[in-house]
Amino acid sequence: MGDSVSLDAVVVAARDQASCRLEDEIAIVQLKAGVYYGLDPIGARIWELISTPRSVRAVRDVLLAEYDVDPVRCEGDLLQLLQTMLDAGLVEVSGGAPR
Repeated sequence: MGDSVSLDAVVVAARDQASCRLEDEIAIVQLKAGVYYGLDPIGARIWELISTPRSVRAVRDVLLAEYDVDPVRCEGDLLQLLQTMLDAGLVEVSGGAPR
């Protein structure tokens, strides 16, 4: 797709998807491709946080406050997950400099 996710970017769940909670996980269907994705509990928390537009930095800060995780690992894993979601068409990203 060419776009990349940075801490200063604003990310939001894409409109062309449907999602639902399954206990502590989330199932997502990318409607255009008809592909199903599943998120574990931490991924589900991230999905909840980006249900409205939010900066990646703000998402990272919430995760650091809620989970006992190394900040460098949290940031790297978050950027990787959001990039994967962007490449799959599950999120929309605006603003921020390329990383």
